[in-house]
Amino acid sequence: MSSASLNVEIRRIRELAPGIREFSLSRTDGEDFPVYSGGSHIVLSLPLGDRPHRNPYSLLGDPTVRDTWRVAVRKQEESRGGSRWLHEQAREGMRIDISAPVNLFPLIRTGRRHILVAGGIGITPILSQARELARLGADFEVHYAYRGPEFGVFSNELEALAPGRVHHYVQSRREQIEFGSLLAGRPLGTHFYICGPAGMVAASMNAGKSLGWPESHLHSEQFLAPTGGEPFDVKLALSGKAFTVPSDLSLLEAIEQQGVDAPYLCRGGACGQCELEVLGAEGELIHHDLYLSADERASGKKIMPCVSRLKGGCLTLNL
Repeated sequence: MSSASLNVEIRRIRELAPGIREFSLSRTDGEDFPVYSGGSHIVLSLPLGDRPHRNPYSLLGDPTVRDTWRVAVRKQEESRGGSRWLHEQAREGMRIDISAPVNLFPLIRTGRRHILVAGGIGITPILSQARELARLGADFEVHYAYRGPEFGVFSNELEALAPGRVHHYVQSRREQIEFGSLLAGRPLGTHFYICGPAGMVAASMNAGKSLGWPESHLHSEQFLAPTGGEPFDVKLALSGKAFTVPSDLSLLEAIEQQGVDAPYLCRGGACGQCELEVLGAEGELIHHDLYLSADERASGKKIMPCVSRLKGGCLTLNL
């Protein structure tokens, strides 16, 4: 998939907390949305200037509700424009394009027990997973960490889904999740899911591995926002295109701007779908993704254009 497929109207905007907005979307053709699975995300195409700006956001509503999809967006102060547009310019009644849902963070339905952990805005995929598990009658618990009481924006919905099984950790009260204790002594067949800041995810993964959890039972999701950087030149060997990637565009966005169809799924450096072969690099490859191994990065033969770029002269790609 490399293009938006659905046109939607922003039906409702809710201010959830300072810097956090929720958007309710409906199809403009009056049709129902497809059913999705808990943990899925969509890509919003936002009209920034003379080019669309595509950002991934997790669906947080009930996966079986087909007339409305919901996403929540935290305003990123270091944003290149996407979250800022959604907070400062988006209005109810506006129309935008979105992609079909993709799930890179699925539940393991054969699991005997499920531990869901969210940090901040990472609650969004966890919330749709909790809804799915509640509907299935599965054994699960939720651990929800946030900065202050006003940022626990989905606490009431979680409590309604899983009364007595939601645990809150408020940073301003010096409360934090101790992953060693949380993951110790769990029965075989338990699966762990986390979405949150990178440090929090890394701490949980390290704790799980040190306690002997199989990697197949540790699940995480992180989307990285592309960062700007120095402009650099690109040559596309197959299409014959040559252009400069400006400081405020990702390499993927610059390729798309040239009319070249490049594959993608998450646009956040996690899925590997947009991987491109590097034929030559006059400069240093700056990898920001979560997908390539250390050996693959060291080889200088691959790049994830959604988040990574070149520092230096010219990058030649097999595209």
